[in-house]
Order: sequence, then structure tokens, then C-alpha cells
Amino acid sequence: MAFPTHADFLIIGAGIHGLSTAWRLADRLIEKGETVEGRIIVLEKSGIAAGASGIACGVVRNNYFQPAMRRLMAHSVGVWESDPEGLSYHPVGYMQISCESMREDVASIYEQQQAIGYESSFIEGAKASDAYMRNMFDDWQAKGITSVLHEKRGGYSNNTKTMYGLAKKVEDRGVRIITGVEVKGLNSESGSDSIASVDTTKGTISCDKLIVAPGPWARDFWQMLGMPSQITVKGADGVSHDGIDMWRFWQLEEGVLRLPPEVLQTNDGKVPPVIHVDTDAPLMSDVDGSLITDEMWGIYYKPDWHFGGIQGGASPYKVETPVNKVAIDPYGPSSPEFVASDEFAHMWVSALAHCHKRFEGSMPKYHREASGGIGCFTADSFPVFDHFCGNTTLIADSNHGWKMLGVGHLIADEVLGEPQELLEPFRFDRFEKGNLHPVSNSPYPWS
Repeated sequence: MAFPTHADFLIIGAGIHGLSTAWRLADRLIEKGETVEGRIIVLEKSGIAAGASGIACGVVRNNYFQPAMRRLMAHSVGVWESDPEGLSYHPVGYMQISCESMREDVASIYEQQQAIGYESSFIEGAKASDAYMRNMFDDWQAKGITSVLHEKRGGYSNNTKTMYGLAKKVEDRGVRIITGVEVKGLNSESGSDSIASVDTTKGTISCDKLIVAPGPWARDFWQMLGMPSQITVKGADGVSHDGIDMWRFWQLEEGVLRLPPEVLQTNDGKVPPVIHVDTDAPLMSDVDGSLITDEMWGIYYKPDWHFGGIQGGASPYKVETPVNKVAIDPYGPSSPEFVASDEFAHMWVSALAHCHKRFEGSMPKYHREASGGIGCFTADSFPVFDHFCGNTTLIADSNHGWKMLGVGHLIADEVLGEPQELLEPFRFDRFEKGNLHPVSNSPYPWS
């Protein structure tokens, strides 16, 4: 089939956001009795599930300290729940297990979840928290835990299966996905700021509306749109700070313990919720008993039949040289950085053993898995969903991406002229206006 010369709606990126947007756009056109074929085109640099979406952990949760993020996630969980089978989604729930320094923050999350009707339970106090966890896992042994937030909705999905499920949804609706096409430039309309066409490695294609869903390549498309690499940010004290880098890069480390996933069943033989532990209890090596850290640390994990074991990750670390190739092409074939380090493996497996006796001595079962990767974060580590150049929409998820399946649906409605209140807190002008999101005591930069 020949490369198209025009699309009414041109979407760059066939990841979680690009395909979610195409799905909703197609449904809206069909509802109006309009044709889809030839009108919605998705361009993908590599292939389906070839980038960040293809190696995502797959966790779906509401657990955020920020009210705007929490409401947005509740909407997204609803989209996941709309077709669990087609999206390879497992609604097993999610648990935030925390130490005393985080108890107040997590209590606030629980209270606001109740206010928006998001089902969860909150357990407070060391004895009550330990009893709750032992009722689920009889070998639970984590120290210093004083609260448990158990979200009854949420869970996880299988990354590549989900992406192929999404691709099938949009193609069944008449959307054309073209893979192996790299975008080289954006061309403005004569006498206007609007993007009239996109130059690619297979030719130039004009468009009426352009949606850019670039994942970790957000910085590069930001530059193509002529946006500043440094911005002004007004802090909570009302003071404006100039020269703040708009983009930062963090290394996300994840791995797999090659044990039968059934090893992490609950006491009654069921698949447990996704588990997230944040604590300041000293973490000792499960290999030689040495101290790994006496500062705050966090891990998340789940039994995953798609990954073939116990899969999860830990706190990321900042990449200090974002001008190198890794930042420009973080998931390129010559970039091995998405394979977690030896330090991560030692820490993560020791942390699993800290939490469950069943994982003691399991370091030899650790498997180097292509998971995690380089994340492109905004100046405040929260997403930017906004419209630029008259006809262009940017979905810069700041690495919150996978769980935010519903964002593409909201973007599609905005592209069709219907502003979405859930997206308002994520506009670019929040930096200059000082409308920043509150920050919790979590060790994770996006929490």
C-alpha cells in the first residue's frame, strides 16, 4: 500500500497513548456515522511494542498523592476495566505499604479516594498492618511498616499483549498503522504557526490535526515544535526561577526473579494485588548480610506469567548526561541501558527477601530482563498534555504512561473540540503560573 499523502488526524507514536487516542477518535467518527478509513493514520518509528510500552512493567494503579493525578488515574482504570480480555488486563488490585514518614500522605490518598468513590481500605499502625499482611502472606516479615493502603481496583496488564490488543482495536475500526517510519521534521503552514505537514523517512504527509505521543522522545519533538529547552518555574513561595531545564532523564530499573509465578500466591491460593513497599527500615543484603542502605527505599513487584516469574522494580536514578545517545534514542538497538544493573539486582532481590521469607536465598534466580528503560521527565516530573502551534497536541507523559490508558481518550475528545477538565492541571503554563502539583514523601520522583 502506498504511503499516504494526507490524514485528517495524524498520530505520531503507536505506544499506549497514540493507540488509545486513535481508538477513541475512531469510535467518535463511527458514532457520527462518518468513515474512518484514510482519515486516522498512526506513524511508528519501529514497530508495535518496540519502545517504552513494550517493556513496561504494566502496573495499573490510582495511588497518587496529587489530587489531579488521582482523578485522572480513576478515569484510566475505568478504561482498562472496559475490556479486560482484549487489553490483557488483570484487575487484582494494588497495595501501597509504607513506613511512618509516609503514613500521613497515604492517609490523605485514602481519604480522597473515598471522596471520588474509588474503593480502597486503609490499615494504620504497625501491629494492624503486620496482621493484615500476614493474613495475606504467612511469611510476611517486612519491618517498620505502619500503614497499608489496599486499592481494590487496579492491577496490571501484559505489555506486548496489551499493545497488540490495542493495535487490533484501532485497525478493526479502520485506522491505518504504518510502522518503520521515522519523523524527521514538522513543517509550518505558510503565514501560520499550524503544522501543515510532517516529513518522514518515507515521504511527506499533510494533516489537519497532529497528535504527538512520543514517550521518551518527548524532548526531541518539543524541540521540533520550537519550544524552549529552559523555562521559568514559579515555586510555592511565589518566586519565579528562570533557566530551569524542561526535560530530565531518569533510568528506570526493573527485573525478573525466575521462579514460578505461583510462588507469590496468597495464603488462600489466589493471585495477590500488585505490591509496593516504601520503608526506611535498614535494608540488609540477602547475599552476605552487609548493609545496602539505611535511607528510604522502595520496591514494587507482582507474579507475572507474561514475564515468567516475579517481576518488578525500584526507585530510578537520574541520568546526568542527557545529551548522549541514550537520551536521544533510549530504546535504540545499540542501547543496553534498559537492562538493570548488578546493584539493582542485589538491592531488589534483597528487598524481596526483606518482605517475604520465601525469597531468601533466591539471588541466583535473578534474570536480566529488558525492562524499565530511560524515562523522559518534565521539570516537575508530571505530565504535560497541551495544544501548540494551532493544530498540534502533545502527550508528554513524564513516564507515568502505561497506567494512563484513558489519557488518549480524553485527548481525542479535546482534538474534536471538547475541553476535558481532567487534563486542565497538566497544561504547560502551570510552570510559569506556579500551579504545580504537591509533592509527597515517597522516594519516587513522580510521586
